Amino acid sequence: MAFGPQPSDIPLIRRVLAVYKVSSVLTGTFLLGLVVMMVTRYGFGVDIEFGGEAGGLALTDPDAITGFNVSIFLLAVHGWLYVLYLACDFLLWRLLRWPFWKFVWIAMGGIVPLLSFFFERQVPREVDAIIADLEARSGSEVAA
Repeated sequence: MAFGPQPSDIPLIRRVLAVYKVSSVLTGTFLLGLVVMMVTRYGFGVDIEFGGEAGGLALTDPDAITGFNVSIFLLAVHGWLYVLYLACDFLLWRLLRWPFWKFVWIAMGGIVPLLSFFFERQVPREVDAIIADLEARSGSEVAA
């Protein structure tokens, strides 16, 4: 049995890659919001509130929030999106049989601000090259 991705894995790899691209952009966007939240919470001691006494978005003392706490929302949503991002990273790692360091490196995209946007461009290029190689090899095996 050959070590590495097989031509039969191509449809699943493409589906996982499509979800990965979306999850990397969403995770990166919410991570940027999380950075803003961390600066407001730990730098200024206030949370981001929506629809409270001020009406729209406001920076409010955490004990005085009467509306929707956007800070908690950013924390929770980023956490769940990061789980999806990690799942896609794991599936790509497993399907493509990449080394473990590559899984860890890509996983950093949900932790280091802006890195997921870089990976959203880099990882699909690598995966598309692997798919093209698989298709070329499977085509030459059929012709032989």
